[in-house]
Amino acid sequence: VQLQASGGGLVQPGGSLKLSCAASGNIAFINTMGWYRQAPGKQRELVAQITSTVRKNYADSVEGRFIISRNNAKSMVYLQMNKLKPEDTAVYYCNVVIRTTDYWGQGTQVTVSS
Repeated sequence: VQLQASGGGLVQPGGSLKLSCAASGNIAFINTMGWYRQAPGKQRELVAQITSTVRKNYADSVEGRFIISRNNAKSMVYLQMNKLKPEDTAVYYCNVVIRTTDYWGQGTQVTVSS
């Protein structure tokens, strides 16, 4: 299973970015898809996840600003990030759960700075 994330970059506070992640390989039975992030000196944390039944879960810090979605036909998951704050700066990792196994993408840097 390979996960390829894209869409990171530098954005000013209040701006928006959209992350995309494409899954390929032996990807039958994808269950949950999601995004995690890790800021320097901090542990990796859940940002948002979406189940196969389209139930969504968000971290409190991003609720109301970020929107997660998925396209099962394309095996892709997206994260629309709005009203970005400097504290959103981190490496963002795509995650998928196939049956009970976690798979991770390589990470994409998001920097929110003026």
